[in-house]
Amino acid sequence: MVSRNVRVTPRRRHAVLLVSAALVLATSACGSDETPDSLDTTGEPSGGNITVFAAASLEEPFTELADQFEDANPGAQLTLSFAGSSDLVTQIVEGAPADVFASADETTMERISEADLLGEDPIVFATNTLQLAVPPDNPAGIISLADAARPGVKTVVCAAQVPCGAAAVRVEEAADVDLTPVSEESSVTDVLGKVSSGEADVGLVYVTDVRAAGDSVLGLALPEAADVVNSYPIAALAGAQEPDTAQAFVDFVAGDDGRAVLQAAGFGAP
Repeated sequence: MVSRNVRVTPRRRHAVLLVSAALVLATSACGSDETPDSLDTTGEPSGGNITVFAAASLEEPFTELADQFEDANPGAQLTLSFAGSSDLVTQIVEGAPADVFASADETTMERISEADLLGEDPIVFATNTLQLAVPPDNPAGIISLADAARPGVKTVVCAAQVPCGAAAVRVEEAADVDLTPVSEESSVTDVLGKVSSGEADVGLVYVTDVRAAGDSVLGLALPEAADVVNSYPIAALAGAQEPDTAQAFVDFVAGDDGRAVLQAAGFGAP
C-alpha cells in the first residue's frame, strides 16, 4: 500500500516521497547507528528523531504542527507518514517504525491497543464530520445524499474498513439512503482526488478535506452527518525510539497550540 511520507526538518524544508509499506519495513530493518539525546539537562524534550503515522485527513495541520514542534524543541526531527488509518495500522502491526499514531477514529486505534502496541493511553484531540464534495460546476446537480444514489451518478466513498467509510455507512443509515458507489477508496484524500479530477460526480469526505481543497471542489452540507462524529485519538507507541519526544509531540497536538492549528483547519474540539 502506498503512503505519503513528509520529511520535516528544522530548516522547514519539506520533501514529499511516495513509499510502499515494504520500503517502510525495510527501513525498520536497517535501523540507525546514531541515537540522539531526547532530553536536555532540565528533563524537557529537546531532540530526537520520531516517526509519526497519521490519518490522511491530518496532513495539512500535522505538517504545520511538526514545524512548530521542531521550532520549540531544537534538535527534534519529525518524519510524517500519511495514509488511510486502516492501512497505517496494518503497517504498524507488521513492524513499521512508528513512534506516534494518530487515527481518524477510535475503533481503528483500538486495533493498536488489541495488538498491545500502545505506549501510553490515547488522547482524543479533535473531531470531524462528513460532507458531500462535488466538482465546482456540479455537473450531476447533486444537492443531497439521495441525489448521490441516483442511477448513473458516479459516487465515490471510502471503503467500509476505513474511518471515513465507516462514517459514510452510518450516514447512509441515518438518511435511509443506499449508495452504489463506483469505487471505494482506501483514504479520504483518494476520494477527494477523484472528485477534484472530475472522475466522480460526488464523494463523501470530511469537512476539513473540502476546506483544504479550496476551489477544486464544492462542499455540500449533510444534515445527517451532525450525528455521525469521528473522534480522532493520538498516542505514543510501545517501543518508541525516543519515548519522551514522542509523548511530548502527543501532548503538543492535544494542547492549546495544537487545538488552534486544528481549529483553523476546520476540525472540531474533542
